Amino acid sequence: MAPVTGAQMYALVERMYPLCRSITGDGVRATLDIVGEYIPLQVHEVPTGTQVLDWTVPQEWNIRDAYIADPAGKRVVDFAESSLHVLGYSVPVSRTMPLSELRAHLHTLPDHPSWVPYRTSYYKPEWGFCLAQETLDALPDGDYEVRIDSTLADGHLTYAEHVIPGQVPDEVIVSCHVCHPSLANDNLAGIAVATFLARALAERTPYYTYRFLFAPGTIGAITWLARNKERVERVKHGLVLACAGDSGRLTYKQSRRGDAEIDRVMRHVLAASGRPHQVNDFTPYGYDERQFCSPGFDLGVGSLSRTPYAGYPEYHTSADNLDFVSPQAMADTLAVCREAFAVLDRDRRYLNLSPYGEPQLGRRGLYDALGGRSDTKQAQLAMLWVLSLSDGEHSLLDVAERSGLPFDTVADAADALHGAGLIKA
Repeated sequence: MAPVTGAQMYALVERMYPLCRSITGDGVRATLDIVGEYIPLQVHEVPTGTQVLDWTVPQEWNIRDAYIADPAGKRVVDFAESSLHVLGYSVPVSRTMPLSELRAHLHTLPDHPSWVPYRTSYYKPEWGFCLAQETLDALPDGDYEVRIDSTLADGHLTYAEHVIPGQVPDEVIVSCHVCHPSLANDNLAGIAVATFLARALAERTPYYTYRFLFAPGTIGAITWLARNKERVERVKHGLVLACAGDSGRLTYKQSRRGDAEIDRVMRHVLAASGRPHQVNDFTPYGYDERQFCSPGFDLGVGSLSRTPYAGYPEYHTSADNLDFVSPQAMADTLAVCREAFAVLDRDRRYLNLSPYGEPQLGRRGLYDALGGRSDTKQAQLAMLWVLSLSDGEHSLLDVAERSGLPFDTVADAADALHGAGLIKA
């Protein structure tokens, strides 16, 4: 596979952007169909009414058209222009009413009068429209035709998985949500990064088995956990991807544990990379890391984003558009993911098989094997550090952090020592 470019991810975001997505419905299926052109997906349909932990799979919502027409018959708010214009999960409505009555069903952002907000009412029957404050201010009094051609009916919740088999059955989960409509950063950029990360990992056989989960937020992760309770113990590490394409610095939110291996790996990779970044403690608010980290599961799952959720004015508004994300930012997010998983895949604990005194490395040709490297002295020092800390208790990441040496140099040294029969995993 040719190297992934940010332009490829941006093109995927462009394709998905016009679709109206929600926690259920044909928009989710259409999105997964597009992702399925890039990576094979196993799509799951879970019927309405299915009990999933403390939740119940809701009715399926689909929408065909919606608008508000002014007294002259002109559409002043039109779903065809943007899926954000309709309150998500709006029940059907076909009425004529005065503006004074209609106002109770209109949502705006007075502080940003040209932006359209994103609003939903998943679990309470309601209807409404979202529009720019400046549009609302320009509406004359009079009777307005209000039309929402939607259906709420028994159907399914749809999610998809992509699995990359590894050398061991222990799993790394990569999760992103597919329920938001035309919002480029939250979370089409996350879907794009996850898709191309999966393609990159499939170029080799990784150590861990990687399971990519494309599901609606909250209810999708809960549904997956409910359906996989017996095998969730295989999940050793995980990462939720969200808000992956804006220009802000990278932000890693730690797992509930705070000291899970994924937390250590992400802290190390971000610090070693020299990128501007921030590491935040876990909070039970945010994206689906809070489901994976709930106390009954307590999985080692963190979250990677650029500017975190609700941390930028454009969040959940029409300003989170195709201009708000960039190929460069998505490429950078993807690169960090690849660097982190490269560390995770190579991190091991070893046992020194010649622990009494320092073994003679030259006699085994180990120094000669390093002769062509530009970092020969570092590589030799890495061997000594690996031998010193290979007591079955310290990992290679421990070695890298204690020695101050690059992780790849330490891992290469361990490979050489293992090949010479001086250490064992």
